[in-house]
Amino acid sequence: MSNGWYLLAAIPVFGILILVHEFGHFLVAKWSDIRVEEFGIGFPPRLIGVKVGETVYSLNLIPLGGFVRMPGENGELTDELGRPDPRSFAAKPAWRRALVLIAGVAMNLVLAIILFMVAYGVGQPGIAPDITQVMPHSPAATAGLQKGDQIIAVDGHPVFFFTDVQNDVAQQLASAPPGVNSVPIILTLRRPGLAHPISIVVQAREHPPADQGAIGIVGGGKILYQHYPLWEAPWLGFTHTFAMLGMFFNVIGGMVTGVTHPQIAGPVGIVHITGETAAQVPTFGWWPILNLTAILSLNLAIINLIPFPALDGGRLALVGLEVVRHGRRLDPRREGLIHLVGMAVLISLIVIVSWNDIMNWLSQKPF
Repeated sequence: MSNGWYLLAAIPVFGILILVHEFGHFLVAKWSDIRVEEFGIGFPPRLIGVKVGETVYSLNLIPLGGFVRMPGENGELTDELGRPDPRSFAAKPAWRRALVLIAGVAMNLVLAIILFMVAYGVGQPGIAPDITQVMPHSPAATAGLQKGDQIIAVDGHPVFFFTDVQNDVAQQLASAPPGVNSVPIILTLRRPGLAHPISIVVQAREHPPADQGAIGIVGGGKILYQHYPLWEAPWLGFTHTFAMLGMFFNVIGGMVTGVTHPQIAGPVGIVHITGETAAQVPTFGWWPILNLTAILSLNLAIINLIPFPALDGGRLALVGLEVVRHGRRLDPRREGLIHLVGMAVLISLIVIVSWNDIMNWLSQKPF
């Protein structure tokens, strides 16, 4: 990344994710007639706060999260004077409390759908399917492909980006019978100087030499934008959201079983990734940053569902335990201690992961 100012893009990205998540809690709490004492962005110390009605809306110094503060979050049924408080979080039925907790996750899911929808609306960028280099002694060279050829179809399937070519070839190789070392691929090309497209058969290799690829071509050329009709964007945003969710759960399953090596980024790592993505906006348009924000929104939703103390999922687990115990609740002091310990562990993990992120980042920078 050539310009460190792009790191500042993390501020609005984090702000949107947190604001939407906490706004979900806020809306359902208000709908449930729970008294919201504070709606905060960031963690204290408080920089500024404005009281509107019974709620203080605050901006805080540490930009690592946000919160909605309600009485009775740790199970207290009385106020500070020992009087029953019917408008506290704890005084509401279990199903209402569960809705308040789930609302943040639901809002992050909705945000991801909207961001993916907008991304498809503004246009998906990609590299044109132009051949900029043909590797010597490769299947492409043997078949007669040339620098400057533009691939317009693979086995009759139209392609728009160079990645489409790669994906189609990979699918053909994956569907080949076992033991086959090469698969014939029909490439339809536009060649400079020829009036009509031509077709060339290339024997794609299942196990190509290092740095050559299955065909032996290098793609490049100008950046293209694939625009989608307005009526298709919502459906694409919806389906892409749930496709990403499926991929996330597969990765998590692989991490649990040991098949996939855990790759965890803390706030510092996410800031770095966001800055690098924001730096692509002048070249690739808004698609990269919209996609990243949507993916981070889905990550935030999944993380908050983990049944760990201090997270929404941990509080949901305690509500579920209460239901299983036929309404018997934990002692508020014990519940508060559980969440306090959970928060301390989370902060410790954030510090450790952030330190690793900083060390990895610095190791990539020349001195």
